[in-house]
Amino acid sequence: MSTASRLPGIVTTDHVFRVPLDHRRPEGERIEVYAREVVAPGREHENLPWMLYLQGGPGGKAGRPLGRDNWLSRALDDYRVLLLDQRGTGRSTPANRQTLARRGGAAEQADYLAHFRADSIVRDAELVRRLLLGEDGQWSLLGQSFGGFCTLTYLSLAPEGVREAFVTGGLAGLRVSADDVYRAAYPRVARKNAAHYARYPQDVAAVRRIAAHLAGRPAELPDGGRLTVEAFQAIGLLLGGGSGSDTLHYLLEEAWVEGVDGAELSDTFLAGAQAQLSFAGNPLYAVLHESIYGQLSVDRAGTEWAAERVRKEFPAFDAEQALRSEAPVLFTGEMIYPWMFDADPALVPLRETAQLLAQRRDWPDLYSPERLAANEVPVFAAVYHDDMYVDTGHSLETAQAVGNLRYWITNEWEHDGLRVSGRAVLDRLIRMAHGEV
Repeated sequence: MSTASRLPGIVTTDHVFRVPLDHRRPEGERIEVYAREVVAPGREHENLPWMLYLQGGPGGKAGRPLGRDNWLSRALDDYRVLLLDQRGTGRSTPANRQTLARRGGAAEQADYLAHFRADSIVRDAELVRRLLLGEDGQWSLLGQSFGGFCTLTYLSLAPEGVREAFVTGGLAGLRVSADDVYRAAYPRVARKNAAHYARYPQDVAAVRRIAAHLAGRPAELPDGGRLTVEAFQAIGLLLGGGSGSDTLHYLLEEAWVEGVDGAELSDTFLAGAQAQLSFAGNPLYAVLHESIYGQLSVDRAGTEWAAERVRKEFPAFDAEQALRSEAPVLFTGEMIYPWMFDADPALVPLRETAQLLAQRRDWPDLYSPERLAANEVPVFAAVYHDDMYVDTGHSLETAQAVGNLRYWITNEWEHDGLRVSGRAVLDRLIRMAHGEV
């Protein structure tokens, strides 16, 4: 049964749907998918067009609105919005170390999680669309980051259900392997490091001091995880957001305290590091991350820990080498490494499962270049210049390859522009759809 709630400026309604785990076998096991409908007060009974929001990730639940804030404020001017908790996340049937253990061993868990990629998410959405809008109903899509990847899959599999699509920082390369993704990513991350150290030159010495300390003595995080040099470098995930460089700097400012035996890493710093590094709240992000690039027709070898393998081609990210010289220690970015499944207590039980997924070689294709080339659904995309998370070059290639797509390149915002810009980014895309810009 659906339940409604009122928050400042919005009315929300809960929906729960039962969907097949494997849409190719609709008679088989079913799981639950949760979605939150949001509408402006007083417009609950109006015949508004629907907008489906596809969250970034993988493994990210939809945002929990506190009222009519950020991009939602603009969307509710024109739409009834559906915030989907993609399968395995949020209030949908969860997939984590606790629930996956009930399915059996690593092989059974990996087979289960093979159904949690964009193609399954799109098929869930199509079932939901038919239930809420009717067989012939259409809705608009708003795909942020990985949600944009899902949007391209949607236009490949079921464009008849889509009225229009908006994509922010999420035009994936259509024929790009995981290796290609990371070969393009490491130089971008290096540029973000350079920009950070130019803004905060004092952080060069601060980071070297912490890295040197951890090289000799890894620290224990409050949750029992291990802060090694590599883990410390992984905090660089922050550098892809608009305020991430500042957040990182302020974290480094409070790194040290004087203990009984002299200088030691502070509890404040360790708690802050844990907040950035722990996957307890979204384990699927780590477990499924490289699989979102797996396509049999693109790379028959599977993903095989691409970020780890490709990293060897970029020795500037070798912290030990940097410490032996005067070079700055570089942070890494949106990369998932095998050691994370030894260092993070939330991931340790999933180590073998993640290994089997990395070795998997039969990932179905997620995109149809032919169908996308003939696409007739209007698509409007924001491409962030030098986006740390999604390669701008790959995005522009895709923009040229998808029919009926208009794009806007901006360096005013980083990858999180949809969220931090208030109404601005989505408003620009909607005005493009209306022919106003």
